[in-house]
Amino acid sequence: METTSASQIQSVETDVTSSPNTAPASKANVLVIGNSGVGKSTLINAVLGEEAALAGFGMQGTTKELRVYENATLPFRLIDTAGFEPSFFKRRAAIRAVKNWSKNNAKAGTIDTRINAIWFCIDGTSSKLFPRTIRSLSQATSMWPSVPVIAVITKSYSVPDRQRNVELVTNAFSSQPHRTNLCKIIPVVAQTYTLNEDAYAAPEGIAELIDATNDILPDGYKAAEKDIARFKLNRRRVLSQSVVVAATTSGALVGAVPIPFPDAAILGPVEIAQINALARIYGIAKNEASRKFFDSIVQVGTVSLAAQGAISALKAIPGVNLGAAALNAVIAGSIVAALGEGTIVAFEQVSLGNKTVADTEWVRGLMQSRLSAEFIATAKAALAKSGDGMSARKIAQLVLGAVIAEKGGKK
Repeated sequence: METTSASQIQSVETDVTSSPNTAPASKANVLVIGNSGVGKSTLINAVLGEEAALAGFGMQGTTKELRVYENATLPFRLIDTAGFEPSFFKRRAAIRAVKNWSKNNAKAGTIDTRINAIWFCIDGTSSKLFPRTIRSLSQATSMWPSVPVIAVITKSYSVPDRQRNVELVTNAFSSQPHRTNLCKIIPVVAQTYTLNEDAYAAPEGIAELIDATNDILPDGYKAAEKDIARFKLNRRRVLSQSVVVAATTSGALVGAVPIPFPDAAILGPVEIAQINALARIYGIAKNEASRKFFDSIVQVGTVSLAAQGAISALKAIPGVNLGAAALNAVIAGSIVAALGEGTIVAFEQVSLGNKTVADTEWVRGLMQSRLSAEFIATAKAALAKSGDGMSARKIAQLVLGAVIAEKGGKK
């Protein structure tokens, strides 16, 4: 089951059939190709974010074959070829759309229409089709024989399968003698994928793809390292929110089971899954050095005095007239959401070099602060809107809504 972030990341679309813009735009052009269902739209959203817009560099009649996306920060626009399929006629229509797009904009003199890089998007769950897919995509892009290629293995949910898939893609490319311009193979997960209540395939590979693309662009297009770093930090924040959404839902589901809820210990597996998923987004290795750091977060959210105090305070709120299942679901979801938001802050500070995984006392204090008075107020707001018989998923939505409202109130 796939989940999206709390902000519901979506591109803001404009009309691709409009006339070319008259203002110059010094961006490189990256051709994004792949068969239907490979996840190109999800990938584009993950890379460009909700600020992405369909650019006005189009022409009448291309809406089915070509969409051009760009973001104000990144030095490249993405040309999504919706029609690249194994079918000869669909491939030809897509290639014609790209040619017409280039010709139309070159005539207007508005943008550089050369293709500077290609993303070959290959479905990581269909490894048996790798040779056929790459052969088809290579044929379709033979008009750009020297353009550098990044093979993007989408839906790379299985960690053990990733290395095997990379090897399979490498072998498939080696069988294409005219394709000597493969620069990198990057497995990605573009959107949080919930495997079960205790496991998530977190967004992964997006920052690496941004870096790799910037690196292979001509020198005149490359963005400054500090600009790319700032953009990746923002993307990590947004992608991390989708993990918190999934974990909060899991927490509410666990809390809603008809058993006593005397403490938060039963949330341990949910919290561990959330921490591991967020660590992957921020590139924090799971090893002996980080184990105590991770454990400190889990302990605050499960067996600490802060967690026990938060539970007692919520259960003692006067006027709360909820059954045990609904009340416990709100409490559990609120704890998971609070610890998730705190973990994002902690991992961001580590990734920026402001803190290290040795700073266990600092992270313990940070997590305890997340279960303080502000937490009680946020959970209370969710309790006020909850009711008996409400599904755990609906309760999780109320909890997340309260968290978002509380964060907005701080700004």
